[in-house]
Amino acid sequence: MDTLTIVLTVAGIGLLCAFCFIIWSYARGLRNSPRELWILFLTKVIEYTAYGAMNMSFVLYLSADCGLGDISAGSYIGVWSMLVTITTMLVGAVVDAIGIKKTLIIGTLVLIFSRGFMPFLSNVYAVTLLGFIPMAVGIAIMGPVLSVGIKRYTTKEGAALGFGLFYTLMNVGWALGAVLFDGVRGVFGEHSMVSTPLIGVQLSTYQIIFMAGFLLTIPTLVMVLIMRDGVEMTETGTYRIAPLKNDFVGSIVSVFWQVFKKAALDTGRILSQVVRQKEFWYYMFMLGILVFVRLVFYHFHYTFPKYGIRILGEGVKIGNIYGVLNPTIIVFLVPLVAAVSRRVSSYKMLMLGTTISASAIFIATMPESFFSPLMGTWVEELVYNRWLGLAPEMHTPLVLALVIFVILFTVGESIWSPRLMQFAAEIAPAGREGTYIALSYLPYFAAKLVAGPLSGWLLFTYVPEGAGSYPHHYFVWLWIGGMAVLSPIGLAVFRGVFMSSERRRREEEALKKAEAGN
Repeated sequence: MDTLTIVLTVAGIGLLCAFCFIIWSYARGLRNSPRELWILFLTKVIEYTAYGAMNMSFVLYLSADCGLGDISAGSYIGVWSMLVTITTMLVGAVVDAIGIKKTLIIGTLVLIFSRGFMPFLSNVYAVTLLGFIPMAVGIAIMGPVLSVGIKRYTTKEGAALGFGLFYTLMNVGWALGAVLFDGVRGVFGEHSMVSTPLIGVQLSTYQIIFMAGFLLTIPTLVMVLIMRDGVEMTETGTYRIAPLKNDFVGSIVSVFWQVFKKAALDTGRILSQVVRQKEFWYYMFMLGILVFVRLVFYHFHYTFPKYGIRILGEGVKIGNIYGVLNPTIIVFLVPLVAAVSRRVSSYKMLMLGTTISASAIFIATMPESFFSPLMGTWVEELVYNRWLGLAPEMHTPLVLALVIFVILFTVGESIWSPRLMQFAAEIAPAGREGTYIALSYLPYFAAKLVAGPLSGWLLFTYVPEGAGSYPHHYFVWLWIGGMAVLSPIGLAVFRGVFMSSERRRREEEALKKAEAGN
């Protein structure tokens, strides 16, 4: 056994033990929770695995199977992701009206419906009507369930552990999805048509990935069906089963009526008050600054798959380069960063993290000669042979550049991403936290209008399909990095605005404590 194998074996065992310890630490504090919590977690791991694999396939499928060009496919997926967001906002109250189990059943059935059609469709209009639209609805219905479930299935003290365990398992699901994405492509090729033995229909590689997503959704439905409805955890550490409404259909009709009524009345009233507040526009401006680095995730999901295949070659494990490496690092790094930075202000963490993440992008624009000294060393053996399994002709220094870029970007993400929502809550005025946090999604929502077409334009302009050689491929990352770096620059330029908002928040909290003491 050579030295590298020994080192990898020891490191692998060490990481496995560390991962088990992380899971055990969370699970130990949740050991009295009802079985519904663990079913919920397991269904989410399966769902993120299915959705993670399908998500990386969407733009590839839209071009290879549906015939859309780069710009059209990018614009399509941008509009679809906006649809998911706005639908989540509209149906978020469903779980409060009909309970967790019924919500999960509805959402899972809608996902089974959409994913059952997608493997067999290649007409963009048909797949939109029967696939993408109902899938957006299914994802939106199931989105709020986890937060509600963790709250109901844990005590107040256990809720933090529940959300921490979910964050860990979510990243496990994303990583497994990337492995599935690369695995199917590795077995069937990039653009193969495979005849299925049972139904006799030819499926493309990406349709096979969709079929895998469909099959993974079925056990989710089985697990949801064995959940008990109305289970709630009490603060004494025991759980009870609360009585539920029998009027299932009436509950659904009622909740949708209440949603639209609230949208027409209450939301308008609240917004009319909020938009007249100077603090609100400061708030939106500051979150708007952070949108630029957040959009890098969008490009990882929808720009990087096509980029990686065209630059590095068909069959390359592009899912591993980001989809596995990123969540794996996040799982181990976020708890460590959180532990050592508890007393550091959110502004400083955002500044440090976004600077690291934005700067990392430019690594992908550096000349390949910069990474050439690492070729022929143990690094090449580890990355190219042991991990990615690349053929000798694919051993280009650009692979190392992308890997190092993803690693450093993820380090920065582990610093700034967990602080983003905390920062949003800290700078929101007292009594308006809920409204402000809900509105915090608007800048990112609006930015997708630009991100979708831009993704397609970057691919079409610098790495067009079938060009053979791409001497200007690095411009893709120059554009993305140039936009991402606006976030740390904006944080630095408007430091006074950010710091004053945090200071005001601390003063309000100190005043509340003083009043409570009296």
